[in-house]
Amino acid sequence: MRYKSLVFALVASVLLVSLLASSGVGTRAIAGRQYHPANLIDIPVLNYHKVDAKYSSALSLSPQEFDEQMSYLYENGYHTITPDQFMAYLKYGRDLPEKPVLVTFDDGYFDNYTQAYFIMKKYGFTGTIFLVTSKIGQDARFMSWDQVREMQHNGFVFGSHTVNHQPLTNLSPEEAIAELEESSQVMEQQLGSKPRYFAYPSGAYNQQVEQLVRQTGYRAAFTVRYGQAGLESDPFAIERIPIFKSSQSFRSFYYRLTAAPLLERLGLIR
Repeated sequence: MRYKSLVFALVASVLLVSLLASSGVGTRAIAGRQYHPANLIDIPVLNYHKVDAKYSSALSLSPQEFDEQMSYLYENGYHTITPDQFMAYLKYGRDLPEKPVLVTFDDGYFDNYTQAYFIMKKYGFTGTIFLVTSKIGQDARFMSWDQVREMQHNGFVFGSHTVNHQPLTNLSPEEAIAELEESSQVMEQQLGSKPRYFAYPSGAYNQQVEQLVRQTGYRAAFTVRYGQAGLESDPFAIERIPIFKSSQSFRSFYYRLTAAPLLERLGLIR
């Protein structure tokens, strides 16, 4: 099987993949964790944006490429989980399905509904989408609130990606709080509850921004730092595995997904 043949190239690719890894600072342990199972595993959190063949951006996979990646996860026994399941596992040791993976999307593009949603449904998968609330229902490139509600009804989770997608590190504390609070209020009005999870626009964050996200009521926040999420992860700076388009998109996906545990053991990330 061609998937298995890629394993032999993995070790040779470690140095290449490590160049893609964020060096970053060490993350802090999750505060208030009440359970410490000895066999707790790290979990891959995949980060997508667009699923549309019309765009050549590195952030845009074709539907065929995305389907191939979801097919790989399905055929290799992965099970998608929600952020609530993920946090309950890390904090309290709650059970997860075998080979858990958290699939996330940033921004809320229209093709997340027309393409990614239906591909994932084919495999029995769900995902988490972080919305730029000023775009939803207002910009034809993004989903409508009716589409968001349909996906929510079918198991997808929605978090905030601010109102206007401005990097919070570029804003004053007052402006950042306004972006965080207004996006939460709009989502509560449209979806019936406040979002519990947040993703930093452009991946930009610092300690001050983390604290603002905490104080505005979010339960956790996601970055674009490469790595798997586990016991050592800061709940307000959770690592993800960004998935990009390339000349060999599947191979890039495979290496990034499977190299993260090895790179962590070697101390090259986190």
